[in-house]
Amino acid sequence: MRLDNATTRATVPANSLRLAARGLRSIASFVRRKPLGGVGALLVIASLVPALLAPLLAPYDPTDILPGKLFLSPRTGFPAGTDNLGRDQLSRIIWGSQVSVYVGLTAVALGTTFGSLLGLVSAYLGGGFDTLLQRLVDALMAFPTLVLALIIAATLGASVNNVVLAIAVVLIPQSSRVVRSVALSVKEAQYVDAARAVGASHARVLFLHILPQCTAPYLIIATAEIGFAIVVEASISFLGAGPPPPTATWGNMLSGAARQFAERAPWMVLFPGIAISLTVFGFNLLGDALRDVLDPRLRN
Repeated sequence: MRLDNATTRATVPANSLRLAARGLRSIASFVRRKPLGGVGALLVIASLVPALLAPLLAPYDPTDILPGKLFLSPRTGFPAGTDNLGRDQLSRIIWGSQVSVYVGLTAVALGTTFGSLLGLVSAYLGGGFDTLLQRLVDALMAFPTLVLALIIAATLGASVNNVVLAIAVVLIPQSSRVVRSVALSVKEAQYVDAARAVGASHARVLFLHILPQCTAPYLIIATAEIGFAIVVEASISFLGAGPPPPTATWGNMLSGAARQFAERAPWMVLFPGIAISLTVFGFNLLGDALRDVLDPRLRN
């Protein structure tokens, strides 16, 4: 018995090492096949690390007003300069990444997941339910995305969670349409007919036979829409319907005083804009690479 326990304890680290090595080989293969996807992954990591470690990385609190430090240009001690109130821009950008990444990930997780499930159920049930649901989706898609998100956010009130909900709603139609189109083709496959023939329940057919085939498009949509969600959050905050000041968000940093003092202190606009651009660019590159790798039609 002791020998068996010792063997088990020795086997667990060996299995973990093999899994880690396999994961590293998969990552290396992905980077070799899609170098731009590797660049996108690095940019995504560069935006996630400050969001996770903001209290450790930010030299100042984002709301601290430093006396006599107004409009300091980028220099030692203030690499991104200070704003019109004497707040450190670098600290506000780091803390702003926390809000932007939270909004992007949460809104996509809610909107894309709910929309994908709607598309999956709509395709499987068909008939009048499918027709009614798709007309509702058409109605949502008829509104310009930013306008609809702005209306919802302004109606609910200025807060981070309300912005998340507003963005999640506008992400539902696209994911619903894409997953529905995939599910419509999958449900006609022979193995789905065979599952029905042997008496499988609707839930089993839906979630064990059709849903796994929709995973790849779901991941592709989710990755691509994270960058879009971050842009929408910045736009809503820029227009004043996002989290209220002094909450540090990239959209807030670009509005108000940044526009007023853009000529006197261009770094107030430049650095938040760079942060938004690089983050969105990274998610878009990663999403395109995942689409090329996961979509069977594009693998060759």
